[in-house]
Formats: sequence, C-alpha cells, structure tokens
Amino acid sequence: MTSHPPHRCGWAEGDPLMRAYHDGEWGVPERDGRALWEKLMLDGFQAGLAWITVLRKRDAFRRAFAGFDPATVARFGEADVQRLLADPGIIRSRAKIEATIGAARLYCDMADRGEDFAAYCWSFTEGRVLMGDGVNFPATTPLSERISKDLKRRGFKFVGPTIVYAWMQAVGIVNDHAAACFRRDQVGAP
Repeated sequence: MTSHPPHRCGWAEGDPLMRAYHDGEWGVPERDGRALWEKLMLDGFQAGLAWITVLRKRDAFRRAFAGFDPATVARFGEADVQRLLADPGIIRSRAKIEATIGAARLYCDMADRGEDFAAYCWSFTEGRVLMGDGVNFPATTPLSERISKDLKRRGFKFVGPTIVYAWMQAVGIVNDHAAACFRRDQVGAP
C-alpha cells in the first residue's frame, strides 16, 4: 500500500521550514501570555515582509530579545536599540525594535495592574477558538479590526488589522486551516 503525504494548507507546501511550522505550531491554540506576546511581536516584525523571513530569523530574534521575556525587554534602553540595529540576524528596523520594547513595557504594565495578557487576548472570543470556513482566507476581519483598535488604544504599535489577523491564525484564536488540511481537525474547534 502506498502512503500519501498529508494534505496541508497550500502556503506550507513549498518550504521545509514552513511545513514544520505549519505541522507543529501554526493554528494551535496558545494560552501562554508570554508566548502570545512573542508571536504578536514577531508578526509585527513581519509587516511588509514574508513570514518565512521572520521564521528563518526566529532563533536570532529570541537571542536578541532575551527569549522574549517581557520584563527583561522592558528594561532595554538606547544601548540595546543600537545593539539590535547592528544585529544582522534580525530585521533591523528601529521602529519595530522600539515598538517591541514599548510593547514589553505595556505587557508589564498590564501584569502590574493584574491583567493577564493571555486572558486579555482570549477575551475577544470568550476563550473559544473560532472556525474559519476552510475556503475563504481574509486578510482582516471585523474582529481583527476590533482587537487592532484596542491594542493601538493601549499603545501597541505594528498591530494593524492584517497583522492581528495573521497573529490570530498563528496562535489558534481562529482555526484557518484549509478544509482539506490534515491539521484542521487536530488543532482545535469551538
């Protein structure tokens, strides 16, 4: 009997790193606040670029940003900004670097006020995974627009509705695996 490879979302077929990302983590409901914040920051670095660019640099990003520990990143100053701007392993955008440092401070401020970042992120769906239809894959939705607006109101940057929707897909707030994708039924449903 011949074994056939599983059917994946089309975007994950061309590159081994994208396949591994798709098969192992994309769309899996993430409930850890720090990990949700990290993925939001990485999606912000993607703005104007292809996700594969960020994915290939993710380990370097993690080293550069102290494992995306918000408390550590919140203490970064101008010397750290200069260090990061000189790091060829990451995307060297001053605006995105400063936005990440600012977002770490916002994350810590939320925690200091007793507001859990994971609870905040999932509050928009009352903790439920939303199911995409498996056929249409919008760039934004009314919900991503609402979350984007709220994040911006709080002071986050590089969180437009398209970035937020890509993040929602990545962290499993919405299950947007294609209808025929083998991961669709594995990663979560309402």
